[in-house]
Amino acid sequence: MEGLKVGRKNRSFVVPIGPYHPTLKEAEYFKIEVEGERIIDADIKVGYTHRGIENIAMHRTYWRDIFLFERVCGICSGVHTNTFCQTVEELVGIEIPERAKYLRTILLELERIHSHLLWFGVGLHIIGFDTLFMHVWRDREIVQDILEMLTGNRVNYAYNKFGGVRRDLSPTLAKGINEKLDLMDKALKTLFQELTSDPLIFARVKDIGILDKNTAKKYCVAGPTARASSVAIDVRKDDPYDAYDKIDWSVSVYDSCDILARVLVRYEELVEAVKIIRQAIKDLPEGPISVEFDDFPEGIATSRCEAPRGELFYYIKSNGTNIPERVKVRTPSYVNIPSVKPMLIDETIADMPIILASVDPCFSCTDRVTIVDVRKNRKYTVTFEELEQKFRRKR
Repeated sequence: MEGLKVGRKNRSFVVPIGPYHPTLKEAEYFKIEVEGERIIDADIKVGYTHRGIENIAMHRTYWRDIFLFERVCGICSGVHTNTFCQTVEELVGIEIPERAKYLRTILLELERIHSHLLWFGVGLHIIGFDTLFMHVWRDREIVQDILEMLTGNRVNYAYNKFGGVRRDLSPTLAKGINEKLDLMDKALKTLFQELTSDPLIFARVKDIGILDKNTAKKYCVAGPTARASSVAIDVRKDDPYDAYDKIDWSVSVYDSCDILARVLVRYEELVEAVKIIRQAIKDLPEGPISVEFDDFPEGIATSRCEAPRGELFYYIKSNGTNIPERVKVRTPSYVNIPSVKPMLIDETIADMPIILASVDPCFSCTDRVTIVDVRKNRKYTVTFEELEQKFRRKR
């Protein structure tokens, strides 16, 4: 059978999982080496969903790039535009209104809730709890409704703009959001009861997929994956932006370093997110929701935000025109996915899907492409036209 081989010395098997695999919808390849049921090595191959968004951004105006970067990831599109806009605002040298900061914070925490609930549903589906998976995604509709109330859209919100936000929050709308949050509070309590009362769930996540603190630091993991390994990092606390420094909230950190810790960190972040949104609505200052500016000066700017999966970093180099010379995006999955390898070692092959899912990987925002001449062992930089001309099918 192609792709399945037996080692001569240790009788190990290499099991290919992917590019189409049982864990996630996105295509990536994992080569798992096992002895019996025990994983002894793993190799992760990415690159199947590369779209060249950074290159596309260098051929569009800054304003059009807002909508482009919103599509880097459909799950966390709000934090991508938030970080991109922050970077441009840093480049231009403007400060957005206080009201806009609070509104951006509300959007980001709503997005965190929907992302974490989506992750809970996927994880429960992977370990066979489809009924609870459906319950979680049913409750996720609550936050999707709130996002639509606030922005007009359920996905790709088109809410952030340079200098602020596009839509304001009226008192009537704020009341409606708070009523929806009451429903979310009840849903989260029910979720916690169901998660903690079933011993079968604990059996699939406790002491599985260990990533100790030193290894987490070595791999520079971010977000809930880091905080579940006792690494207390969170951009919202370490380098506050928007209204996070004006709101009372806490960072969730666990030291058991397993999948259960990643579950508990994300659950507590759901509770904290509801708390942050309520306080932001309560303390929402009066004033404008955006400011204008004239042009894009020459220079370099960087910015970062805490996406649902971890630190999101943007870099912009401007040549003084309305089209960026270079845009670099580093997503949290880019650093989290390599950490799956040490998590897999000495675990069973049956636990591979949930271990991979525990870092909440997003491959579409991770993939990069490097062109290598294997005969000369050299790397090249080529234009898209050169690549197309060389490898275009002959008709």
